[in-house]
Amino acid sequence: MRFSGKVAVVTGAASGIGAASARLLASEGAIVFASDIDDEGGQKLASESDGDIRFKHCDVSDPASIKALMDDAAAEAGGIDIVLNNAAAGGARPPIDEIEPAEWDGTMDLVLRSVAFGIRYAAPHMKQRPGASIVNISSVAAVGPGYSPTAYAVAKAGVLHLTKCAATDLAQFGIRVNAIQPGFINTNIFTSSLEIPDEMKTTANAAIAQISSNTQPIRRGGQPQDIAEAFAYLASDAASFVTGTSILVDGGLTVGPRHSWDPEEQGILSALESMEEQARAAARTDAQTSGANAE
Repeated sequence: MRFSGKVAVVTGAASGIGAASARLLASEGAIVFASDIDDEGGQKLASESDGDIRFKHCDVSDPASIKALMDDAAAEAGGIDIVLNNAAAGGARPPIDEIEPAEWDGTMDLVLRSVAFGIRYAAPHMKQRPGASIVNISSVAAVGPGYSPTAYAVAKAGVLHLTKCAATDLAQFGIRVNAIQPGFINTNIFTSSLEIPDEMKTTANAAIAQISSNTQPIRRGGQPQDIAEAFAYLASDAASFVTGTSILVDGGLTVGPRHSWDPEEQGILSALESMEEQARAAARTDAQTSGANAE
């Protein structure tokens, strides 16, 4: 019961990482205010929970909605101890040479600005709360290109720097701020912006999880619970000496090129070693041939 008596706010809680995180905190004693624009999913989460989960509608693309969420949670429970800024979507997909201003701004508002104002409006209710902790969901996309559309990657990189800046701003109040960078996790974020039927999205998400299991050292697809466990650590007193940093939870996806962890994949070093061995073998053959001729 690490979170007994604690009050937590989780955005994007109707499914995926948010739902897993809300359930975990509630199971360990927290009062959890779970928010989302998906009222049906959020209410289902609250009604099926064994712990204290209370659903609140919140559209994180609207700062006023975020403020109302934080104010209502604090008024109802007496303050806020833990926040998970999780809500987001894949955002605009065009590359930088095709994206329109409205698409760029929409992605930044949903993925980056929402985190900034999640911190902004939660912080006043977290001061004087021992062990207060804010955790922001970034992404492996913040590490470099190739993991997501450009606008999303840039926004998630912004979340990492925002985390560091917020950690310094709020240190005087004893509020810790950290981030998590998920890899390919089996959630609907990859398919949420696709214009396909819901049943196809479920199939596509399962396929993505299967594909990702073959692209990283840990050979299984990431699950929402993997991120929830990392969040619970950062939110707990076990991480009381941790602030302004991020944890990669990606199955090793970003540790290095495939040849660094897959013995069947040849990289530059192994190619050079192979060339060297070929040269040695050729030298041995030449020496044997020369010896035979001398006889």
